[in-house]
Parts: sequence; structure tokens; C-alpha cells
Amino acid sequence: MTRKGVVTARLAEVAQLHVPPAGDEPLLAPDVYAARLGQLRERMAERRYSHLVVFADREHSANLAYLSGFDPRFEEAVLVVRCDGADPAVLVGNECAGMAAAAPLAMRCVTFQDLSLPGQPRDRSQPLAEILRGEGIGGGSRVGVIGWKSFDSRRSLEVPAYLVDELRELCGAGGLVENAVDLLIDPACGMRVINEVDQLAAFEWAACQTSSGVQRVIAGLSPGMTEREAVRLLEWNGTPLSCHLMLTAGDRARLGLLSPGDRPIGRGDPFTIAFGIRGALNCRAGFVVHDAGELPDGVDDYVDKLVAPYFAAVVEWYEALHVGQTGGTLQEIVDRHIGDPFFGVALNPGHQIHLDEWVNSPVFAGSAIELRSGMAMQCDIIPATGTPYFTTNIEDGVALADEALRAEFAAAHPDAWTRIEARRRFMADELGITLHPDVLPFSNLAARLPPYLLDRGRAMVAA
Repeated sequence: MTRKGVVTARLAEVAQLHVPPAGDEPLLAPDVYAARLGQLRERMAERRYSHLVVFADREHSANLAYLSGFDPRFEEAVLVVRCDGADPAVLVGNECAGMAAAAPLAMRCVTFQDLSLPGQPRDRSQPLAEILRGEGIGGGSRVGVIGWKSFDSRRSLEVPAYLVDELRELCGAGGLVENAVDLLIDPACGMRVINEVDQLAAFEWAACQTSSGVQRVIAGLSPGMTEREAVRLLEWNGTPLSCHLMLTAGDRARLGLLSPGDRPIGRGDPFTIAFGIRGALNCRAGFVVHDAGELPDGVDDYVDKLVAPYFAAVVEWYEALHVGQTGGTLQEIVDRHIGDPFFGVALNPGHQIHLDEWVNSPVFAGSAIELRSGMAMQCDIIPATGTPYFTTNIEDGVALADEALRAEFAAAHPDAWTRIEARRRFMADELGITLHPDVLPFSNLAARLPPYLLDRGRAMVAA
């Protein structure tokens, strides 16, 4: 459905969205990981790679976890995938051998103690060169290296020098060592940007945790409580975080990325919160006030000047989403509404999400990349005004699913599908946002944006 007329936004009474709670976390079956390895080997063959070497550390473990179900703790890990069909070898230090051996993907665990923490024993493993030779890497080998970031040149690598130096020495002048992370994270066709139905269900479960947590914080926020007291309202259940927890108020909130401290939250403070676990992140920002009369001096037009045009951009962004839409079109929508330098939108207005908070983004000026069925996307449009107006923010997750994938999702995960349908109705009936059938909202906040955080009943709506 195409909206007729210009999108406008206003503040109105809005009901709370209530959905049944999510049950147990959906887990991926071992055959999902085996299928991913098979698909990866097909892509290896297209590039004529003899090996893929996947490096992971605690901050950058998503590619390894996606392929194997194992993410290293305390130390780094290296996965070596051969083109010949042998079980991959995973190099681990002293502390991760047990976790790696229990992974759902069949792997051969190889101890390489230089991956261990400083001062730990280094007396039971072969040198790296011998381990790599044992995996068949030598003169003339063609090795694709998967870290976590792509560059203009495939020769540029971001994994540790000791690993790159050894690989280039072993492969020699007749071989190849290059960046191959695009096989997994290319924004158009990377393996990790097109998700299986069970992976999407796991992401919906994760979004239930993060969005409900942020919802509890906003509902319980009160002047005088400390930032740490506000964080407790999240009721975080121990699921691994995808990024550090962000919650700040007052002048520190303007820096955006800081963690909570012992500072009391004051009436009139700017406030921001972002909570992410694997597969989901939700963020909201505004002022700790009941109405415009409690705003700091000089920003009593906060809603009209910043929040309303921002929400209008978000509405049109959501309504433009569908399989086949281009990232460039989404960028044009945001530029048209809030492209003025006052709004300070510098990052991509939307990106893909997975086990890590940001995989890649097809949304940028001139992007001809088409959104595909199976993509998990974040509505993540961040105005950074750098002024007393502070910011406003909606960050929620959605998935894109064509008719076949929607039918598969509904049949395999009926409880999650019930929640998705409830969110779609809420966005249409309460917020005035009409989604394409391809769009599956995962957040229990579902685009609800209260600019005055102490006014529990009002939020922005489209007109």
C-alpha cells in the first residue's frame, strides 16, 4: 500500500502493546551448521580457495559462532576449513577446548597455546606453521581469511599479524592470502544476511528480551533513581550480550555510548538506553519529563523541531520496506525528511543484524542493493544534533519474508507468529504505520516513541 499525501507526525494517546511472553529460546539443530558449512564450501569453490581461515575473538566472534555454534571465551580461536570435505580444524588455547568440542558442528580441536591468556602454559602445542602445514596449507595454497571487516582491497586484513605473516610465508609467491569476509557479510548476498527460518525465530525471541527490558525501564523510570537502579529494570536473564549495555542520563547521555554509573537521574535530564543481546538490540532516547513545560530552557519545541520530523522519516522508512526495495530508496527517504545538518544523521539509516549488533548495511546513498527475503534489519536512524535538543531514537528489529518464508515461519513457530501479527496490528491501529506483508516486526516496542519519558500514555503517531 502506498501512502497518499505527505507523512506528518503528532503526539497522541497510545495504548501499550501487550503480547504473550516468549517461552524457551529456539535452538538451532546441528544439521543447520552442517548445511552452512556445505554452502560455505560451495562459495570457496567459486573463488578457487583451497582453505578458509576464520579468526575470532570475544568482540568479533559472530562469524565463527554462525558457522560452528562455538564462540571463544577469554581467548581467541581460529577455524581452518579445507575444500576437500574434511572436518574443519579449530585452533583453541588452554581454556576453550571443552566448549569447542561440544559445538554442534563436527570439528577437530587442535591446541595452539599462543591463543591462551598471558602467562599461561605454552608447552603442549606445535608452532603455528606446523599446525597450518598439517592442514595442507603450503606453497601455492589459496587462502581466504575471514575476520570481521571488509576493505576496498582484499589484500587488507584486520586479523593479527602473526597469523597473516605465517599464512603468506607458507603460501609463497605462487599462492594467495586475501580477505574473504564478504562471503559471510556482503550486504547483498553474504551468507549471514540471509537467514534460515529457525534463525529468524531465535532473533524474534531475542528481540522479545531486549524490547521488553527497555519497555520496563521506560515504565519504571523515576527522577532520583540512579542509572544502575534503572538498569535493574531490564531484568537481563544472562543471555550473552551483543554489545555493551548503554544507559546514561544528564550531560553524559549526550556522549551516547557510555555505561551506567551511580549518578542520580534528574527531572529534565536527557536520557538514552540501548540493550542488545545476540540477534536483537533496542534503543530509545528522550527527556525525563512529563511535558514540554519541564524541558530545559530553549528546547520547549523539542517535539515539533526534532521528534515529529524524525518520526515522519521512520514511518515512511517502515512503509517503504519490502522484498526487492533498494537501500538507496531508504536513504533518500531519510535524507528528504531529516537531511538538514541540524539533525546530524551521519550513520547508515538502517542496517543488518545477526549474532553481532551490526553485520553490514545495504542502506547508503545511491545503493542499488535490493532487500531480500530472510534479511534481519534494524530500523536504526540516529540524529546526533550536538545541540541542547539532544536526540530522539527508535531502534527496533524486523525481518523480511516473502510469502513462502512467511508460511514456513507461521507453521514452524506459531507462538512467535502470533506475536508478529499483534505487532503489525498495533503499528497500524495505534501508530498509523501500514507495513507491507513482507515485514515482520520483532520488537515488543514496535516503533512506539514517547518523547516525554515520564508521560507513559502518549507517543508519536502518523497522520
